[in-house]
Amino acid sequence: MATAAAAVARRAGARAAAALLSACGTAARGWRRAGPARPLCTAPGTAPDMKGYLWERYREAKRSTEDLVPSIMNNLLNPDAIFSNNEMSLSDIEIYGFDYDYTLVFYSKHLHTLIFNAARDLLINEHRYPVEIRKYEYDPNFAIRGLHYDVQRAVLMKIDAFHYIQLGTVYRGLSVVPDEEVIEMYEGSHVPLEQMSDFYGKSSHGNTMKQFMDIFSLPEMSLLSCVNEYFLKNNIDYEPVHLYKDVKDSIRDVHIKGIMYRAIEADIEKYICYAEQTRAVLAKLADHGKKMFLITNSPSSFVDKGMRYIVGKDWRDLFDVVIVQAEKPNFFNDKRRPFRKVNEKGVLLWDKIHKLQKGQIYKQGNLYEFLKLTGWRGSKVLYFGDHIYSDLADLTLKHGWRTGAIIPELRSELKIMNTEQYIQTMTWLQTLTGLLEQMQVHRDAESQLVLQEWKKERKEMREMTKNFFNTQFGSLFRTDQNPTYFLRRLSRFADIYMASLSCLLNYDVSHTFYPRRTPLQHELPAWSDRAPALRPPLLQEAQAE
Repeated sequence: MATAAAAVARRAGARAAAALLSACGTAARGWRRAGPARPLCTAPGTAPDMKGYLWERYREAKRSTEDLVPSIMNNLLNPDAIFSNNEMSLSDIEIYGFDYDYTLVFYSKHLHTLIFNAARDLLINEHRYPVEIRKYEYDPNFAIRGLHYDVQRAVLMKIDAFHYIQLGTVYRGLSVVPDEEVIEMYEGSHVPLEQMSDFYGKSSHGNTMKQFMDIFSLPEMSLLSCVNEYFLKNNIDYEPVHLYKDVKDSIRDVHIKGIMYRAIEADIEKYICYAEQTRAVLAKLADHGKKMFLITNSPSSFVDKGMRYIVGKDWRDLFDVVIVQAEKPNFFNDKRRPFRKVNEKGVLLWDKIHKLQKGQIYKQGNLYEFLKLTGWRGSKVLYFGDHIYSDLADLTLKHGWRTGAIIPELRSELKIMNTEQYIQTMTWLQTLTGLLEQMQVHRDAESQLVLQEWKKERKEMREMTKNFFNTQFGSLFRTDQNPTYFLRRLSRFADIYMASLSCLLNYDVSHTFYPRRTPLQHELPAWSDRAPALRPPLLQEAQAE
C-alpha cells in the first residue's frame, strides 16, 4: 500500500513538473506552426507590418498556452511527496536520527507571537528601548525563512543562488527600498562573497550579512523590522549594529532564560500541534528493526513533556539514544565536551559515560564521542532536521551521514502551485519569455515598442507570481527565475526533503529515492532551436525585411 502510494505520488509530481517546465516549448511549437513565418507586407514593395506580425505571434502563443493549462491541471504536484536531491535507498539506512523542534514536533502560530512579544518586552525592560515599540505586534505574513539581513545598513532582503538581490524584496523597516536606491547602495544588485554570511549563515569575521535559516527566526526578523521602522518614522538616530545585537540577544534570552519553554509547558495544547503521525512514523521504523536517536538543543524536561504529549509516556522506549542541550552545530565539531547523564529529576550526574544506554537521557557531548560509543557511522545513518546549517551541513560534509530536511513551508507552496491561477500565470510567463527571446532580433522602432510592452507585462507577471506566496518576499525557493540562496544550500546539504516526517508513511522502508534528471541549460534547446518554424530570423534577414 505504501509502495503504491509512493509510486503514485512520484508519477504525479513528475508529470506535473515536466508539464510545467515544458509549457513554453509546447506552446511555442503550437503557435509557430499556425502562423506565417515572416512579417506581412501591406503591399508589394512596402515595409512589413512588424506591429501586426508581432501581435499575431503573441495571440497565437496565448491561445496555445490556454490550450495547455488543462493538461497541467490533470498532473498536480503532491504536497505529501518526498523530494530527492541525491539518490538514496532507505534499504541502506539502519539508523534514523531526529532533531526535536519543527522535526518531531510542530508548533502553532501562537508560539511566534509569544517569542516576538517576550523579546520586545526584553528590549524595553532590559535594553532600555522606547516603550512605544510595544505598539508593534507580530505579523506572521511579513517575513519568510532564508532572508539575508545587512547588519550595517539595517535592510532585510532576498538573495538568489548567485548572490544577486531580488529587487523589490529589500526592506528597511516595514517599507520597501526603491530599486534605484538598492542599486546605488550595492553598486548594482550583486553582493560580493566577502560580504555574505559565513558558513552557518552568521554575521561574523567581517561578513556583514546574516542569513535567517531557522523557523524560530521569523519573529526575530519581524522585531528587527518593527524597531527599525519606529526609529525611522520618528527620525531617531541609532546604530544599526547595536540594534541587531540587542534584538539577537533578546531573542536568545527568550530561549535560554526559559521563557518560551515555561510558556509551552504551561499550556502545551495551545502551542504544540498534536501530531499523531509522529508516533506512527516512529512505530513503523521500530517495527522494521531500525535504531533511532534524538539530538536536540532543547532542554530535557521540555522535550519529555512534548514527547509525552505527541507520542506517549513510553516515548523513550522508541529511541536507542536521547541527547538534549546538544548545542548544535558545536556538537558536530567540538571534540572536547563529554556527555553527562540526566536522571529522572533532571539532575546532572558526574559519572563517566562508557556507553550510551537506551532509556537514558544525556546532555551535551559531541559527535566524535557519539560515534565512538555507538559505532553509527557513514551512509547507514539518516538524520532529519529543519535547520539546513545547524542540523545538516556538517553531517553531510564531514561525516558522510545521509540527511533529510523538514521544510514545513513546502506543503503550502505546493498547494499554491497547484491552483489554476498560478498554473495559468506561470505557463504564460514562460511562454512570453520565450517569445521575447525569439523576437528580440527585430530592431526597428515599431518592433521595439511592442517588445517593450511585452517586457512590461512580463515584469508585472513576475511580481504577481511573487505575491502568490508572500507579498513582500515571494517564494522560499525561487527569486524571479533563479533558485534562492536558501534552495542552493538545501540542495547541497540535504539528500531528501519533505514538508513533514509524516511523508515517510507514504513510502516503504526499502524505497529508493531518485532525483529527477533536471536538464542543464546547455542540454535544453534554446527557444530558437526548438523547431524549424521557431528559429528567429538571422539579424541580416531581419534587417533585409
